Amino acid sequence: MFDLPWDFTAIPRFFPGFYVAALLTLQITFFGILVGLVFGLVTGLMRLSTNKLINTPAKFYIWVIRGTPLLLQLMIIYYGLIDLVSIDRMPAAIIGLGVHNGAYIAEIFRGAIQSVERGQREAALSLGMTPSQAMRRVILPQAFKRSVPALGNQFIIALKDSSLASAIAVRELLLRARQMGSATLMMLEMLMIVGIYYLIMTTVLTFLVGRVEKRLQVSDYRD
Repeated sequence: MFDLPWDFTAIPRFFPGFYVAALLTLQITFFGILVGLVFGLVTGLMRLSTNKLINTPAKFYIWVIRGTPLLLQLMIIYYGLIDLVSIDRMPAAIIGLGVHNGAYIAEIFRGAIQSVERGQREAALSLGMTPSQAMRRVILPQAFKRSVPALGNQFIIALKDSSLASAIAVRELLLRARQMGSATLMMLEMLMIVGIYYLIMTTVLTFLVGRVEKRLQVSDYRD
């Protein structure tokens, strides 16, 4: 009888041992997304400005970040800037993921804001609101609702991109798999465990984004 070179019974045995690494992956993703949302919102608003002193730096940031790979950005933050500032592995991963996602989130917010009818802003101004109040109270809430599907997709991408943090020795899922694979000589089995963890996390995240999207649709119907 032909024997497979892999021991798939090892998957349930070793699966709990990846729990801490999975939590670290979620932590990197969560804080990376928060940083990305801040960068994205600020940059998206800067892109909408007609002032070149405000608009040009935002364009440059988006051009550089979207034109270079995340792995390179992580290595520049962790290794390349060491002569200027020493950043620990975890903060470097969060900053790198946040800055990277911020460029994409900026374009999502910009598109969502531009999709809101111009009459909404004009109506808000006619009621005595300042331009900043109109943006904060009228435009941004509508833009956020419209951006939820695209943001959800970007969050899922961010979760999967967090695996690149292993390149700067952050002990997330992929690095854990490589270490366990080397120790047990069962690399495929360890990588399959990581794949299962990612499938679980992306499925849950997709479900949560879908629920948020449905709730926002329901609130639109009530309005």
